Amino acid sequence: MNEIIEITKSAEEYLFKLIKDKNEVDLSIRIFITDPGTPKAETCLAYCNPDEIITDDIIINLELITVYVEKRSLPFLKDTIVNFDKDNFGGQLTIKAPNARLPNISKDSSIEDKINYVIYNEINPMLESHGGDVSLIEFNDKGIAILQFGGGCQGCGMVDLTLKEGIEKSLVEQIPEVVGVKDVTDHTIDENAYYK
Repeated sequence: MNEIIEITKSAEEYLFKLIKDKNEVDLSIRIFITDPGTPKAETCLAYCNPDEIITDDIIINLELITVYVEKRSLPFLKDTIVNFDKDNFGGQLTIKAPNARLPNISKDSSIEDKINYVIYNEINPMLESHGGDVSLIEFNDKGIAILQFGGGCQGCGMVDLTLKEGIEKSLVEQIPEVVGVKDVTDHTIDENAYYK
């Protein structure tokens, strides 16, 4: 595991001090990525209470602390470095995750990651010519991908055609678990719409 994420000694000592200052029993650290493999990806480091541990978390036992890594985030955390740089103002904790925003899909990837892969690599490049984009809000238990449009697609008169003939067709063909799409965009706001 440590070949995927490197936590420097200074970072470990800094995180240990933060945990100690919280004065809570069995507190540890959790690392995960929100919206992995997309331009919106954010690498997060948070406190982790025992009841927040997920059964398939990957555990890193360091000398001073225990770190739990979200399994879903693992492919996107390759070559990540967590470091603490001391300076005149105390110091700064940094997380460098060069692969967080890179598409990295395998047969084991979550449905959300597969949908985001298609959206950011196939659909959004086409929508960009109209100054628009679409993003996944949620994938529900009925197999519906809930989407939100932005930019030139918000309020666009052609959005229904784009949604059904373009986006839905692509997602259903490529991801068997997706049975349809739903748009939750407020299309009454149309100042930037490409087609009115």
